[in-house]
Amino acid sequence: MKTQTSVAGRRKKSPVTAAKSLARTIGIRRARLASVRMCCERNVLATVRRPGPLRSRILCYHSVGTPEWGVNDVSPAQFRKHIELALREGYHFVPADTIARGESSEKDLAITFDDGLASVANAMPILASYQVPWTLFAVSGWADEPGTWGAGVMMDWAGIQRAAAAGAQIGSHSVSHPNFAHLSAEAAELELRASREAITRRIGVTPSTFAIPLGQSGNWSPRDQAAALAAGYTHIYAQSETRRAAGTVPRTFTTRWDTDRVFRAALTGKFEGWEEWA
Repeated sequence: MKTQTSVAGRRKKSPVTAAKSLARTIGIRRARLASVRMCCERNVLATVRRPGPLRSRILCYHSVGTPEWGVNDVSPAQFRKHIELALREGYHFVPADTIARGESSEKDLAITFDDGLASVANAMPILASYQVPWTLFAVSGWADEPGTWGAGVMMDWAGIQRAAAAGAQIGSHSVSHPNFAHLSAEAAELELRASREAITRRIGVTPSTFAIPLGQSGNWSPRDQAAALAAGYTHIYAQSETRRAAGTVPRTFTTRWDTDRVFRAALTGKFEGWEEWA
């Protein structure tokens, strides 16, 4: 004998649960659309935009084998290909601060990582094998509570200490990775000062460099620039050569969509005016 479950007997979702489910679905769809848009945008620019002037560039990576980090994740194999392609093209790797100080040559490159993801450890043997200097910009609050993002996603302080021991220069990426455009002057100063103090206290290294969370021109103001300098930072790293805030150091962002052709376009300045959008 077959049994049937009546509509009335079915358990209905609460309004709160239904709203969360809808928000999650919309968020996933938006992330996918953003990813597709970024892929198309970078490929089109790589094809149609003329190269910029030959100059040194600072490359910005995030994770190296954390797929859930989306467009900002590259695989270890892809990262190795980027390093090898740059070397074949005649580029030389130098510390980011060398470029920031204006002491680099036209074909110098630097490697930086934002956020402090644990998968940066996948890049460390590659960097070591090619003797590539690099910088890690850590979010101090995430290092305090790395489990917030799930087990093994973020570096804890021991992981950041290992990166420093492996030769990485450690910089600050704030306490909580906020959009500084939405912060009061007091909150911005706290993010800058407290993150620097936490890194000093935890690993015994006082950072002199700061990477702007999100990194775009709209995320930083002259007020924030003055506060960062007052907090003791000598170089503040942003995005976009042509659209960055005054006084900041430009970087060239890399993405999971950067094939050899797109990566080569990045090295030749085709993304100098490009900013990653949220």
